[in-house]
Amino acid sequence: MGLFDKLVGWLGLKKEVNVLCLGLDNSGKTTIINKLKPSNAQVQDIVPTIGFSIEKFKTTSLSFTVFDMSGQGRYRNLWEHYYKEGQAIIFVIDSADKLRMVVAKEELDTLLNHPDIKHRRIPILFFANKMDVRDALSSVKVSQLLCLENIKDKPWHICATDAIKGEGLQEGVDWLQDQIKTMRT
Repeated sequence: MGLFDKLVGWLGLKKEVNVLCLGLDNSGKTTIINKLKPSNAQVQDIVPTIGFSIEKFKTTSLSFTVFDMSGQGRYRNLWEHYYKEGQAIIFVIDSADKLRMVVAKEELDTLLNHPDIKHRRIPILFFANKMDVRDALSSVKVSQLLCLENIKDKPWHICATDAIKGEGLQEGVDWLQDQIKTMRT
């Protein structure tokens, strides 16, 4: 971390960034966001998100405002109303839900081809979640099934995660923070 970033952190002048957290219902989006908040701000009981909720968490140099978008089918059409405001995307995949991997890919393709996203170099962090579940697909296999290698015009990264234990989350946030900082310089 550079001297400027340390100074910004000491002075409390954190850069604000809007992040969209997307993915199918029950993939673990809300649990991941909850784990990223300070332990004294975490809630114990996670309930399905209806519509969307707004959460905040901070790193050493960035202040994240996360739009936790419901992944239920009837709410997914709301996602596009927030694309213009998003400076980064977290896309969460339930690695144990093999049957809906095709649906996740369709939603990802719709997102990537939307006019508000298509021509922007917006970083996308993929969390291949629920690695603790027996027979969960590896992050490599999830990447293959979603054809992530075809994303050539946006920086992206995939992390294997277990949201309940918080495993793999910090790696992803560190990557996302680095991407956002390089976009702003």
